Amino acid sequence: MDCGVFTTNYREDMAILHHPGAKLKVLVVVAFFLALPFMVNAYYVSVVNLIGIAIIGAIGLNILVGFTGQISIGHGAFMGVGAYAAGIMTATLGWSFWIALPAGGLAAALIGGLFGIPSLRLKGLYLAIATLAAQVIIEFGIIHWPALTRGPAGMVLPAPTIGGLVLNNDTTFYYLILAITIGAVVFALNLFRTRTGRAFMAVRDRDLAASVMGINLFKYKVTAFAVSSFYAGIAGALWGHYLGVISPEYFTIKVSILYLAMIIIGGLGSVMGAIYGACFMTLLPILLRETADFFGGGFAGLTHIMLAMQEAVFGLLIILFLIFEPEGLAKMWHKVKEYFKLWPFSY
Repeated sequence: MDCGVFTTNYREDMAILHHPGAKLKVLVVVAFFLALPFMVNAYYVSVVNLIGIAIIGAIGLNILVGFTGQISIGHGAFMGVGAYAAGIMTATLGWSFWIALPAGGLAAALIGGLFGIPSLRLKGLYLAIATLAAQVIIEFGIIHWPALTRGPAGMVLPAPTIGGLVLNNDTTFYYLILAITIGAVVFALNLFRTRTGRAFMAVRDRDLAASVMGINLFKYKVTAFAVSSFYAGIAGALWGHYLGVISPEYFTIKVSILYLAMIIIGGLGSVMGAIYGACFMTLLPILLRETADFFGGGFAGLTHIMLAMQEAVFGLLIILFLIFEPEGLAKMWHKVKEYFKLWPFSY
């Protein structure tokens, strides 16, 4: 008698969801998130909105760093390009948000592709410095081009509309972010089943061997930067219109480091790792703040101390994950599932 899940053709072997049970779990998860705004208050909806935007940005960075092996410290700047491009189109030119959103992603992809050109010659620390230069240059341009970006004062952005419905609160914006997040996840999962996705991974594993096999390193490295920046641009445009305002301080190097922390803690080279990392790093400051408020009533000044230690906690977590679990939360969750598949037996 057969037991287990068996595939009989290549199409079944390449399927994202092999087992009917996995399809059911996905449907349950989607149904849960569709019903979520009716089960919790607006504050928790806003937290999930921020997590959704972070997931989009983290997946984009993981495509570049985790799957292609090209390190970037300029992800926050590329988010800024998408946010400002979309913001200029909606707030200044009066374009529809539904045109400005993909246009903001394309603008970020174009800039990201340009800054990705040095990746053909640079690797490792040198490439990191080149992307750091991109962060500094873009941030400088945003601040010192007030005629276009309104400089340090920032821009107030209009709320998106669908017919007569204005997306001007957490609940109405929630479904837009949910739809785009699901689309971003599905696209990324399918990307790595294509020739382009496999080329990305070949470049990551050994770019010289990939070149000998006929993979065009320049094409695929620049494409990885463009795809990653497109995700960042979409995340930035969503973030800006969700908050209703953008300013240069939202897209500093601190944001770039935060997204690097997301994919390191979540798991490099894993779409689910990007999701876990985005959830973890978005919820961590909230948990720290709630803990500080809980204990702060009995200890004077404790709240300020704990909040001031937030960056130190981020750094410590990155170090601990690099030492004890380099493959991040995705690997830890995989180990838990494997353990319970065999439990209570050890074989």
